[in-house]
Amino acid sequence: MLEFKQVTKTFEGSEKPSVNNLNLKIEKGEFVVFIGPSGCGKTTTMKMVNRLVEPTEGEILVNGVNVLDQDPVKLRRSIGYVIQQIGLIPHMTVGENISLVGSLLKWDKGKREARARELIKLVDLPKDYLRRYPRELSGGQQQRIGVLRALAVDPPLILMDEPFGALDPITRDGLQEEFKKLQKEVDKTIVFVTHDMDEAIKLADKIVIMNQGEIVQVGTPEDILRNPANEFVEDFIGKDRLLQGRPEITRVEQIMNPKPITITEESTLKEAIQKMRETRVDSLLVVDEAFHLRGYVDIQMIDSNYKKRNQVYEVMDTEEYSVHKDSLLRNTMYRMLRRGSAYVPVVSENNKLAGIVTRASLADMVYDTIWGDSSSEETPGCT
Repeated sequence: MLEFKQVTKTFEGSEKPSVNNLNLKIEKGEFVVFIGPSGCGKTTTMKMVNRLVEPTEGEILVNGVNVLDQDPVKLRRSIGYVIQQIGLIPHMTVGENISLVGSLLKWDKGKREARARELIKLVDLPKDYLRRYPRELSGGQQQRIGVLRALAVDPPLILMDEPFGALDPITRDGLQEEFKKLQKEVDKTIVFVTHDMDEAIKLADKIVIMNQGEIVQVGTPEDILRNPANEFVEDFIGKDRLLQGRPEITRVEQIMNPKPITITEESTLKEAIQKMRETRVDSLLVVDEAFHLRGYVDIQMIDSNYKKRNQVYEVMDTEEYSVHKDSLLRNTMYRMLRRGSAYVPVVSENNKLAGIVTRASLADMVYDTIWGDSSSEETPGCT
């Protein structure tokens, strides 16, 4: 648990405090996003937690212990920290970068290497990446390693300062989804600073909106979108984001088709073509026997491989992106439009296929919102 008690920070030479009498309690396992205009005090607030900035007044308690009563070096090694610039050390391998804090804590080599192997599985990168150097990785892959380094010594608390801000929109979008899923798996308390309201809405369990060094509103994304505290919050969120029309429809699960058209990875290409013909679709979601999403296969993949391959798993694309059933519907819509996708698979825990959202279902929802109930029915499957 993290708690701020009457915390104030006034920098030398400044008449006004950067953070003024801040009181906030963050529970274990919460994903809390600080957001506000430039100079509002959000980054200063976060940096006071690991004493990169020293508070002028008040107490900051981590699991009941005041950070000012702890050795700052030991404190920082016990708290994960991820920044936008990543800060990987170029002459160290990926594995050495991940286990850097473990080295500082005098972990033996075997323990460090075992932890690096364990962590890299979490972000779906091959183990041989541990032997590579940062320059051999893409920007998104480097940022994944920065996150793993913060997780390396299993800290209960992780601070993240605009970690995805320098990435292109598609990479950023994918990493946001990946990290939200990862946070649920590792059960860490996250304090995250961003200037992007869409990112805050997408990731946060709780949003803290700040202005001029003070907290203006604290609440879940849905609470803030439905009930902005004042005109400043309304303007900062943006009128287009406020939940209007049909505010009760906010999550993917509420609009998804729970019966997508699927095929197993062990099926033959002939069976896949037959199923496409029967259901009048040009692609199928591929699942294993336990209904975990494995990827997708479309008519073009089959046509180009029909004489060389026989089974679905030999030609399918395993890079199919998906969204969790609890994801915000508006974020899913943006992802589909940005990628030009006709549909997106919906998964539950352990990547189990739960349904599908198509452009047709989104169109129906927009139609119902503007003109009332629609009598059209969506044909289940991929279009």
